[in-house]
Amino acid sequence: MTLLAQISDLHLDGSERATRRATRVMDHLRALPQPVDALLVTGDIADHGAEAEYEEAARILAAPFPVLSCPGNHDVRPAYRKALLGEAPGDGPVNQIHHIDGTAVLMCDSTIPGRDEGRLDEQTLAWIDDTLTGLPGQTRALIAFHQPPVELHHPLPDSGRLQQPGELARLLDAHPRVAAVLTGHAHTAAASTFASRPLIVGPAVTWTLRMPWEGSDPVGRDQPPGLAFHVLDDSGRLTTHFRVVL
Repeated sequence: MTLLAQISDLHLDGSERATRRATRVMDHLRALPQPVDALLVTGDIADHGAEAEYEEAARILAAPFPVLSCPGNHDVRPAYRKALLGEAPGDGPVNQIHHIDGTAVLMCDSTIPGRDEGRLDEQTLAWIDDTLTGLPGQTRALIAFHQPPVELHHPLPDSGRLQQPGELARLLDAHPRVAAVLTGHAHTAAASTFASRPLIVGPAVTWTLRMPWEGSDPVGRDQPPGLAFHVLDDSGRLTTHFRVVL
């Protein structure tokens, strides 16, 4: 079994509030009696894409377990690469594969610089296809990126969801080893399906989206930060548990 934690949408901006909420979640994860095999951070790590925000993120996210990340629409690729990943700045998609306890985790860049909506461009789709094709034997895989590929029934996330999701669906049809798709962006914990697989939307650290039936103000700043725990068992079944950190 592989145990993964997921957080999303930290929106670190140098404010005491953003720092406190992100630190609270990481302190909780570091104190678990059984450590997770890895933490996934599914985008919008910084609020303005400044190097100083990623430098703070690197300090807060430091942990005794692997921390895997992908960018969101608030992130800026050159600063993200330089200050968070320790790589040379660059404008191309940030796509990385990590092998965690026998599971391949593909952290993909679904961002369109300067836009809220997302898309997996041709380069990224080709990288996903080649990477999955090259995995050995019966290796299970998870794919994570920022913008959800389905409607979540709220105008805010639905206006910025993944564009042309059929391209990814066709790719996944050719790769049954992919057990689930994990995203962020919506600021609400949600579970759906995509391409006959579980689609899990991780909750946000910074604030929680109120759905239309919960009130007219969509921004729930008084809600505690959230996280998800994903258990991928030996049969390839994904089970997710959502938590808030008080």
